[in-house]
Amino acid sequence: MTTTPRSGADILDLAPVMPVVVIDDLEAAVPLARALVAGGLPGIEVTLRTPAALSAIERIAAEVPEAVVGAGTVVTPDQARAASDAGARFLVSPGCTASLASAMADTGLPFLPGVSTASEAMALLERGLTELKFFPAEASGGAAFLKSLLGPLPQVRFCPTGGITSASAPDYLALANVGCVGGSWLTPAALVAEGAWDRIEALAREAAAL
Repeated sequence: MTTTPRSGADILDLAPVMPVVVIDDLEAAVPLARALVAGGLPGIEVTLRTPAALSAIERIAAEVPEAVVGAGTVVTPDQARAASDAGARFLVSPGCTASLASAMADTGLPFLPGVSTASEAMALLERGLTELKFFPAEASGGAAFLKSLLGPLPQVRFCPTGGITSASAPDYLALANVGCVGGSWLTPAALVAEGAWDRIEALAREAAAL
């Protein structure tokens, strides 16, 4: 069984790529998680964008213990609490407010709050948070922007997500302040709908080798 993350740093260190997963069909949750884990990517961010998301987290937590399943697109305090109750082992938000940061911290789970500017990163640094999500990565300046933050904010590490592909991921992973990248390219909707778990496992294996 994979070690439970106890901090934001642990989340970033699970694997070079964090699959960002949208689950519409609850029955796909467990085989999808198993395919990603078999490919070498234990950390799985299930986005809270669909009605099936919380139940999917419950199933993965119960039936795929070697997966480290987390909840992404956490935008309200209620979602943070619901994700924790469902069995999520970490939380990720696309942006962050003071109330959301407090709610995520209150769950006791490690979390990656989202930022897209230096000021937002500095505000979270004041709360003692040094592991952050950078979103939307490509639209917010990409790898060049993160490289520019390394000088003034060397203590911060990021998980950039949003528009990243298998081709651009290495540019981010080469940066000293990037721990991992988040990617939706690992679980294309068409492959999930087909139940093409072997092909998703192959994509995960390629990502794990980055």
